[in-house]
Amino acid sequence: MYETNIKQYPLTYRGKVRDVYDLGEDLLIVTTDRISAFDVILPVAIPKKGYVLTQLTEFWLDKFRDVVPSHRSNKHLRDVIEDQKIYDAIKDQAVVVKKAKPLPIECVVRGYLLGTGYKEYIKSGHICGIELPRGLRMAEKLPEPLFTPTTKAALGAHDENVTFEQVVDTLGFDLATQVRAISIKLYSGAARYAAERGIIIADTKFEFGMIDNRLTLIDEVLTCDSSRFWSLQDYKVGISPPSYDKQIIRDYLETLDWDKKAPGPMLPDAVIKQASERYQEVLKKLM
Repeated sequence: MYETNIKQYPLTYRGKVRDVYDLGEDLLIVTTDRISAFDVILPVAIPKKGYVLTQLTEFWLDKFRDVVPSHRSNKHLRDVIEDQKIYDAIKDQAVVVKKAKPLPIECVVRGYLLGTGYKEYIKSGHICGIELPRGLRMAEKLPEPLFTPTTKAALGAHDENVTFEQVVDTLGFDLATQVRAISIKLYSGAARYAAERGIIIADTKFEFGMIDNRLTLIDEVLTCDSSRFWSLQDYKVGISPPSYDKQIIRDYLETLDWDKKAPGPMLPDAVIKQASERYQEVLKKLM
């Protein structure tokens, strides 16, 4: 499913992966099989990708329902989709959620040192204003999970790291403290669960919003797109471990003479197949 066309409701947002329809009091979110790389949506779909992301999110929302409320509506997909063909096409990768007022930050939690966090650490010895011990290596486990928030950039732009003090300035001390505590609690619980099943959650990103003046977990949760999953068996300090996500696609694209601007190139069938299998593998291991 590359994109959806549900004429019953107005399409309010089409992102890199998700199509969002306005149901009035609620929203219908369809997680498609679209894939993006280097901030460019590619003209291909990865079979089962939308299914994996949707099922992972639903799994984690169930697991952590006592930690924080989620945006899930009391309505079910069957309540809002009348056309049987459309229902059958999206039933495994669509959810009905309550409308929320999103917080203007991305709540990143890091358990390991990699990516932009590693680059910032090498340059300054800090991540988002948090000082770390000297001598840490790439992919090394951090002494404790870090809350390293970012700005919420527009489509096509890049998020930027911010300090907790900047989050306090934006949200106020009480809400900022609550968001940080819940983010770390969610990550820590998920990381323990995943480790028992042979998976390291190196880092992840949560999004929160307000519904009826109550902090609520929204959007995708602990998926291959919002998190960095590694195989515990393959993990080594000092190298960037292979992850259960679109790394296979990024690695292939790096071999091409492509300027990383739209339109993106087509992918070979073998690369699409490998990426699909990689997404599905983590779902099987966690569920």
